[in-house]
Amino acid sequence: MELLPLWLCLGFHFLTMKWKNGSGIAMVASQGGCKLGDSVADCRGQNLASVPSSLPSHSQTLILDANPLKTLWNHSLQPYPLLENLSLHSCHLGLIGLDAFQEQGHLHNLALADNCLSENYKETAAALHTLPDLRRLDLSGNSLTEDMAALMLQNLSSLEAVSLARNTLMRLDDCVFEGLEHLRELDLQRNYIFEIEGGAFDGLTELRRLNLAYNNLPCIVDFGLTQLQFLNISYNALEWFLAAKEEAAFELETLDLSHNQLLFFPLLPQCSKLHTLLLRDNNMGFYRDLYNTSSPQEMVAQFLLVDGNVTNITTVSLWEEFASSDLAALHFLDMSQNQFQYLPDGFLKKMPSLSHLNLNQNCLMMLHIREHEPLAALTELDLSHNQLSELHLAPGLTGCLRSLRLFNLSSNQLQGVPTGLFANASNITTIDMSHNQVLLCPQPAPLDRAGPPSCVDFRNMTSLRSLSLEGCGLGALQDCPFQGTALTHLDLSSNWGILNGSIAPLQDIAHTLQVLSLRNVGLNSGFTELDFSGFGNLRDLDLSGNFLTSFPRFRSSLALQTLDLRRNSLTALPQRAVSEQLLRSLQTIYLSQNPYDCCGVEGWGALQHLKSVADLAMVTCNLSSKVIRVLELPGGVPQDCKWERVDMGLLYLVLILPSCLTLLVAFTVIFLTFKKPLLQVIKSRCHWSSIY
Repeated sequence: MELLPLWLCLGFHFLTMKWKNGSGIAMVASQGGCKLGDSVADCRGQNLASVPSSLPSHSQTLILDANPLKTLWNHSLQPYPLLENLSLHSCHLGLIGLDAFQEQGHLHNLALADNCLSENYKETAAALHTLPDLRRLDLSGNSLTEDMAALMLQNLSSLEAVSLARNTLMRLDDCVFEGLEHLRELDLQRNYIFEIEGGAFDGLTELRRLNLAYNNLPCIVDFGLTQLQFLNISYNALEWFLAAKEEAAFELETLDLSHNQLLFFPLLPQCSKLHTLLLRDNNMGFYRDLYNTSSPQEMVAQFLLVDGNVTNITTVSLWEEFASSDLAALHFLDMSQNQFQYLPDGFLKKMPSLSHLNLNQNCLMMLHIREHEPLAALTELDLSHNQLSELHLAPGLTGCLRSLRLFNLSSNQLQGVPTGLFANASNITTIDMSHNQVLLCPQPAPLDRAGPPSCVDFRNMTSLRSLSLEGCGLGALQDCPFQGTALTHLDLSSNWGILNGSIAPLQDIAHTLQVLSLRNVGLNSGFTELDFSGFGNLRDLDLSGNFLTSFPRFRSSLALQTLDLRRNSLTALPQRAVSEQLLRSLQTIYLSQNPYDCCGVEGWGALQHLKSVADLAMVTCNLSSKVIRVLELPGGVPQDCKWERVDMGLLYLVLILPSCLTLLVAFTVIFLTFKKPLLQVIKSRCHWSSIY
């Protein structure tokens, strides 16, 4: 079985037949629920059982979507001989009369998506054959098989775009698209296609866009559609993609093979214009290092291709599969979510125009940038979520990243970066090194030699705007770590003790910072009151997960829009902060998961009216050993709070004094009651003698 080509188009908008109803053409009148404009009649969703006959006869666009027409009768469209665009989406159509389009010689675009055309497909096919100048046809969502589709498309040689998406096509042979020599766009996504016979697309000499996404194709072998520009085969079950071994020039510009089961890098055409290659979410890797042979002749695989009575054997090299591919024009390469452990020698050399390279979520352990693999055109490089422990830069390549704008190294195992990695990186704006164990060069420029050899120096990087160092195990920042930068976004989260009691290390960028994250950095009451008055342009501030007991301070001309104070030790919100900060400037504030005292904060009622408190429903406070949601607090001061506000010394005195008085009275009564008998008993027992 030979499975031939399929291809797409990234962003393949196909033939969705988006009719103008109010954007682009103003609807100036209404008739029977239909909106009328310049040669446009929009009757969608009017519960019509038949095509209205009283609309302007000069209408060129008629939209009847979402009406229960069920049948398009003969001559239903006869009042509108100038129609060029007709949309019948979701009209429950099960039958189209033979003469329904008899008078529609000008009809160019016909949308019949999401109907029931499989019920009477022969009648529908006969009706379509009366349209001599039809250019775009949408038959998606009609439960059509390949035989039904072939019959409907028969003799429609004027077609330029066809959509058969969301049908029940399973196997394509050379008869399905026969005679469509002018077809340029073909959408076959979301079917059940598992086999494409050789020659199925040979007659489509003008085909430029092909979408085969969301099907069941197991492999593509001997791909030879040289005229295609865009091909989408994503979300299939592909294990192989092998282009034909011929030197013919391919027009292919975009190839989407993402979300398949590819085991090897695809064997691409030897001569093409490919500028976008999407390989995301496959099982690919390079395996030369695992192959224990010294003979290149043994590093091959042979495919037995059976097409009818013809048998062919194709031999390919699996270990150098990229070597013969033409990647000189490639700009965008996405290899994320695969099993790559390394990049072979010469791999990047074949892509001198590469500007975007995505290698995140692979198994890379080391990356060597060699002299013969310059990355001068690279603007975005994503190496995040790998196992990188080594990043090597060949001597003399300190300026190889001069065009780089975004560099993502997050979630690796790096202990440092090569010295001079960012030298001459004058265009870089975004760096993410979070979740690596790196050090910041703390010393001024003249003393850098005394610093750790693997430290990262961000000073004087004038183009840098966004820097993420979350979870890097950074110690207390020294003075001027960001001197000479104009950072607007800085994330120092999960670096315990990085500020060491002072935000002074951030003063160099205080006037430019717009987003600052200090989550889980150990801020505590030792800071007394955090003062961000110098951060005049700060919009978003994250202080969650610390031990703050007081509300931070800002200047009156505050630009802050979002403030996160969750998971701190706040017991009260000062009335000043509530009135001046919340009511006037902030748009969003998070206050939950703090041990607030219900009796220690006045103005909780005002919070209930603040839409800016995003988590108000989760804000709780403590009242008499109970945890209560702020929204459930009574309007006035709770009775328990009134008791708690009384002077405790006076309260104890009031409680003890009655008890003492009671005991004194009881003792006095007892004493007086038993005074005389008691004396007599004592006398008798002691035998006191009389003086007489």
